[in-house]
Amino acid sequence: MTGDGDHAPAIERRAGPAPVPAVVTLRADDGALALIHRHGAHVTSWRPAADGDERLYLSGRSAFEGDAAIRGGVPVIFPQFAAEGPLPRHGFARTSLWSLGGVARAADGTAEAELVLRDSEATRAIWDARFRAVLAVSVAGDRLAIALSVENTGDAPFSFTAALHTYFRVRDVADVTIVGLRGTPYRVTGDSTLARDEADVLRVPGFIDRVYVDAPPHLELREPGRAVHLDADGFRDAVVWNPGPDGAAKLKDLDPGGERHFVCVEAGVIQEPVTIGPRRRWAGAQRMTVANG
Repeated sequence: MTGDGDHAPAIERRAGPAPVPAVVTLRADDGALALIHRHGAHVTSWRPAADGDERLYLSGRSAFEGDAAIRGGVPVIFPQFAAEGPLPRHGFARTSLWSLGGVARAADGTAEAELVLRDSEATRAIWDARFRAVLAVSVAGDRLAIALSVENTGDAPFSFTAALHTYFRVRDVADVTIVGLRGTPYRVTGDSTLARDEADVLRVPGFIDRVYVDAPPHLELREPGRAVHLDADGFRDAVVWNPGPDGAAKLKDLDPGGERHFVCVEAGVIQEPVTIGPRRRWAGAQRMTVANG
């Protein structure tokens, strides 16, 4: 994942007729918590019910408005991954103001929210497509689920790439292992050359920027004493990213030494863009579940 400080154009920043909160708080009946900023439909906090420990990294230097992307949490990458195409780096969804579709409580106590982004004159000036994107977030117990759906509301097909760029908070990235990628081909972001990962576990000793192609749908992020299980649907690829010390020093919105306390493991559709025809819809999801290490 290329994590530089480039800013995409701000899109759709008009307030609705009724006051709408800038930050949505989801609290399940069992106490599990998630926070979502409408700026980017960006999940910035996840605290499972069991221990209440924060599981997402969020930089104290991050911006939360304007044309800057939030550094940390779960940025929504759409309709382009990184600089792999003609659009602004990582697309415009992560810097757009999304509408609040609704907040609800399920019968089992799960807290749920939907945020919506539609095309506008400003988006069509960047990417000539008519669309409706919905980010659905649910939290309860030991699980956070995030689903992204994209509907073609126009009369012509379009293609896109996308990812959920999750910054997982860790105590020390040097102690982290990622399980489940053995034998999976990968490439460096921006490079088409494929290699194959034959290690039993992936470690993150410093800089890493890999797109794993046709990744297994189940991965595990482990550190001493705890783990997070990652399950993806619809997202065929996975990205592992950390800027390392040298790269982190170039990121003005990252806390000094912050790279030691996160690793990004992203569900994505990157290697083969998604193409959807008129009135068709695509959906992908990632479920994160905490467990003992």
